[in-house]
Amino acid sequence: MKKYNKLVRDKIPDIMGALGKNFNTRTLDEPEYAESLRKKLQEESEEYLNADNNQDALKELADVLEVMHALVQTHGATFEELEHIRQHKRKERGAFKDRVYLMDVEEERNA
Repeated sequence: MKKYNKLVRDKIPDIMGALGKNFNTRTLDEPEYAESLRKKLQEESEEYLNADNNQDALKELADVLEVMHALVQTHGATFEELEHIRQHKRKERGAFKDRVYLMDVEEERNA
C-alpha cells in the first residue's frame, strides 16, 4: 500500500472509492489541520513553480487559493477580511504591477 500521509481535498475518498481503491483516512484535530494546511500550501506553491505552461500554472494557483481559503479560517477570519487587509496594504505600499525590482540600498553611516 502506497503511503501518502497528507491532507487531501474532501471528495478524494469518494473518488477513490468509486475507483474501487482500498484506503485509510482519519479526521485531523485543529492543530494537525493547521499544520497540514501549511504543508499543503508549500506543496501547491512548489507545484505552481514547477508548472510548464500557463494552463497548469493556473490550475496550481487555484489549488493555492483553495488552501488559502482554508488557512484563513484556521486564523479565525474570513476571506473578505483577508481581502480587506490586502487592499489596505496595497493602498499603503502599492502592488506589484509596476515591476519594481529593488537592487540595493545604501546604509546610513552613524557619525
